[in-house]
Amino acid sequence: MKKRPAAIIAAALCTFILAAWQIVRARDDSSVGADGLILLVPDDASLTDPLVTVWLDAANEEGLHVIPMHDSRFLNPLFGRPKCAGVILPDSIHIRANDLLLGDIRDYVASGGNLMLVYDAATKSIDGFYSDSRSRLSDLAGVDYALYKNLGDGTIRSASVGSTIPLMKQLGVPPGKYFPFSASSAAIENTTSTELKRYQYGNLAYPSFVTSGRYAGQVLLRSSAGVAAGYHRYQNGRVLFVNLPLGYLKSDTDGLPLHAFLQYFAVHMLSLPQLLAVPDGVGGLVLNWHVDSNAAISALQTMNSWTILQQGPYSVHITAGPDTYAFDDHKGFDVLHNTFRQGLVHEYVRLGYEIGSHGGWLHEYFAAHVATDAPKDLTKFLELNKDALEQVAGKRVVEYSAPNGNQPEWVTQWLDSHGFVGYYFTGDAGMGPTQGYRGGQREGQNIWAFPVAQMDRAASFEELSDEDVSFDVIQQWLEALTGFVVDRHQVRLVYFHPPGIIPYREVVQNWMEKTAQLKAQGSFRWYTMSQMANFLNSRKQVTWEMTQHDGLASLRAADSQSLAHQTWSLPDHTLEKPVVVRGAATVKHDGESWLVIAGEGTSLEVQARTLGK
Repeated sequence: MKKRPAAIIAAALCTFILAAWQIVRARDDSSVGADGLILLVPDDASLTDPLVTVWLDAANEEGLHVIPMHDSRFLNPLFGRPKCAGVILPDSIHIRANDLLLGDIRDYVASGGNLMLVYDAATKSIDGFYSDSRSRLSDLAGVDYALYKNLGDGTIRSASVGSTIPLMKQLGVPPGKYFPFSASSAAIENTTSTELKRYQYGNLAYPSFVTSGRYAGQVLLRSSAGVAAGYHRYQNGRVLFVNLPLGYLKSDTDGLPLHAFLQYFAVHMLSLPQLLAVPDGVGGLVLNWHVDSNAAISALQTMNSWTILQQGPYSVHITAGPDTYAFDDHKGFDVLHNTFRQGLVHEYVRLGYEIGSHGGWLHEYFAAHVATDAPKDLTKFLELNKDALEQVAGKRVVEYSAPNGNQPEWVTQWLDSHGFVGYYFTGDAGMGPTQGYRGGQREGQNIWAFPVAQMDRAASFEELSDEDVSFDVIQQWLEALTGFVVDRHQVRLVYFHPPGIIPYREVVQNWMEKTAQLKAQGSFRWYTMSQMANFLNSRKQVTWEMTQHDGLASLRAADSQSLAHQTWSLPDHTLEKPVVVRGAATVKHDGESWLVIAGEGTSLEVQARTLGK
């Protein structure tokens, strides 16, 4: 019996729809699994939009699986709701949303799902209007916000953001990025108010929606506008509400808030596995020396007798030319024409330190002109500095630091195109190594920014002196920062100029004693920028997944070159001790986690029994 035309058309239409949805599904959520987080994106948004990729890049750097997904796929009844660990509704790119999507998100959370709701996400209708009285997701957030009808232009307010010291630690904010960073006792820490700080400028003001009413959960951050971040239970699920523009901030050199809350959501709240961003899971510090001119010579000679040289390796960056402030002033380091200074470079190379380029040939002149003169007139100074140091050091120069922190975008592009892999950076302060964004665009492909670690408004020793910070507080900060990188298996950069460190010999000596003890225990390392950047670039090639079936969790990983030194952190309260079933790895317990440290080989599989709840 022949099919009727209508039946043929209907069958073809069904086939077409099914095929189309299979394509959409394959594109949007092929990798979403039990440990994956869905990043919801409007249907008309490109997955390559920088406001999307800031989240994906942050997730990769944090060693997490975040998968972008268009709203229509999340809503698609044909395939059902994708399996995932949680959902992120991001700021800036997802301001508009229809009621159907919000209803489905509300149902997802009520049924036991986990949601990270960020700032202005879904605060406007699909037509671009605020709701009459409050955000349609106020019930999910746990507090009323987006009160445009009542507040008008006062709906959003910029203000300093603070919390308690224990909560800042819980959020993964390094000491010094919040200040004060310690108190005399744990009881006092629980009640001491502390605020996020901006390097060189002090208090840091962030925009947030004014909130109204009593918050229904645990407040994580507050500002004068109200609740800046918090989490609470919504029926059978949980919601992390972050009333800060995380994606927008990261897109222009302030990525710490996004990274901190992404890790808090994934690791602290959801206990997801994580690929750590340090070799062998060992946290550490990059100690970046900035040698500006011949004014550093006496200090470098003095430091030769310090125990600081017994450790390392360090990143020693030098402005190599004969002049500093102006041509022919003869105040430069002049590495090509001074055998003593060449000897210092040779000794640092022998000790395993990395020699880097500190700007372009004349420290102060270059710093004053790099952002105003034509790049074609300044690149010659970058080339002169690089070539001179390579000639003396006998090896390639692949690290860079900007004189006076002045690094316009064109310099980063030049560095990336000339084989540099790491540079000191005054943006994104408080973060570990990152491939950051500036002006809404990703900077570089294989080059990593190393943001400075700060202590309130200061970072280097001479800045701490200018701020009249006591020796005791500096000592406490250095030790607290060291403890931070050890405990969280991360890396941060501390920098100084040799003349500025000289008054602090006792402080540095005490610090070195602490780091030596931690090194001996195997829980701390000194890294150079290039060591970390090369490791992080190789880490990009690692593919891995975590699956669970019938009470057994399996971690599978692969790398076409080698998995050696890659390390995963798995929660110990949900898994028994993992067992290696394929490949080479070491498993050890650390705090509340199992660390799986890969050995040589291109593939790895470990399994662990899940623990009952």
